[in-house]
Amino acid sequence: MKKVYPDAKSALDGIVKDGMMVMAAGFGLCGMPETLIRALRDTGVKNLTCVSNNAGVDGAGLGLLLETRQIKKMIASYVGENKLFAQQYLAGDLEIEFNPQGTMAERIRAGGAGIAAFFTKTGVGTLIAEGKEEREFNGQRYIMETGLVADISLVHAWKGDTEGNLVYRKTARNFNPMMATAGKITIAEVEHLVEPGELDGDAIITPGVFVQRIIHTTAEKRIEQRTVRKRA
Repeated sequence: MKKVYPDAKSALDGIVKDGMMVMAAGFGLCGMPETLIRALRDTGVKNLTCVSNNAGVDGAGLGLLLETRQIKKMIASYVGENKLFAQQYLAGDLEIEFNPQGTMAERIRAGGAGIAAFFTKTGVGTLIAEGKEEREFNGQRYIMETGLVADISLVHAWKGDTEGNLVYRKTARNFNPMMATAGKITIAEVEHLVEPGELDGDAIITPGVFVQRIIHTTAEKRIEQRTVRKRA
């Protein structure tokens, strides 16, 4: 099966629809599949549920989909860098399901591993626990969290081969490996695309069996928080 597509638009053709769940990897602006997010915006699909650690920033990442009001609900951990996100939420135009960061990572990993639900101590006795099943194990209280499986997962890799084996670079490893396993269809944008056998097998993080579509892309290295040292 040919996995490499000529561009992001063609990689999304035939698989996007209104109301679907999309996972978008990245931590802040690091490891974010920005080329695929722009193409998703251009499809015009709406009422999306997006799973992402954060909602990008104003004018970048999932912030682009907030500008066009294509996102109905966010399942996220941190959203403090996006003013538009806050405005839409406070206006009642955007639903939010907040997750502790580790819990969200495990929900995604569990979904990819075929685990329907798990119990964690994180959030017990807080608003996070409201409406969730609670049990006691070894004298400790736990709440149940469900695994997450998306219709489409969008990931960004530093290097990959045409069979879909992926390598992530440093901090960009973040949520990419878990989300690559948790999508019914996973699309990877790859900075350096090589032929099978050219990757060091020990360096492969996501095996190609999890990836259905691939595009070759360049990465814009954005700086999320620019600070400078005071001059003497």
